[in-house]
Amino acid sequence: MNIVSSGMIEKWLTAWSLSRNLPPPVPFRSGFKVDVGWENQKTRYVFPELNEDFIQLSENMDEHSVFLKVCASPDELKKVISRKWVFQPQGYLMSCFHKMKFRDKKLSPDYGLCFDNYNSTHVIRINTQRNETAAIGRVVIVDDLAVYDRILTDHQHQRKGLATILMKELERIALSHGVFKNLLVATEEGKLLYESIGWETYSLYTSLVIPA
Repeated sequence: MNIVSSGMIEKWLTAWSLSRNLPPPVPFRSGFKVDVGWENQKTRYVFPELNEDFIQLSENMDEHSVFLKVCASPDELKKVISRKWVFQPQGYLMSCFHKMKFRDKKLSPDYGLCFDNYNSTHVIRINTQRNETAAIGRVVIVDDLAVYDRILTDHQHQRKGLATILMKELERIALSHGVFKNLLVATEEGKLLYESIGWETYSLYTSLVIPA
């Protein structure tokens, strides 16, 4: 795995916050903090590496619904983290520092593209003929980095290549801004899609929380 820089995490987390209309990340020791304010996630702390700052925070924190996130493997964390913390589904920090690789696939006439933007966030929806959202995705440009976020396909419209078409259209937006360095955090399921279009795992991204 690659060494993850503090700058990379700050840009990704800035995009994550913009996409959700949240306050920007602020430095916290060698990581960053975002005041999320949701019922199931009050705050998140994100660190580019597992270090003493992360370990001390995990020891001192007893509040529920506060997430600790770090670019490290679960096996590394299990050696140093108290059992009060519950591991969340594995995430993957993924990168694509070149143009993505797409097959020549066109959108079915049953669907249409809809474009929107807010907070530096570009949104693309794939709608049905009834104007229902079949798939949606976002890209946020932060300096020289394009961050892709919340690429979702409704379960009734899966396995039709809609997510791939979304990624292609979102990449067009990034390229129109002169940006070809791409970053996202993927789930286990999403990872397979991104690998199929040329993305690689840059680092494991592991999350912990003390449940309510």
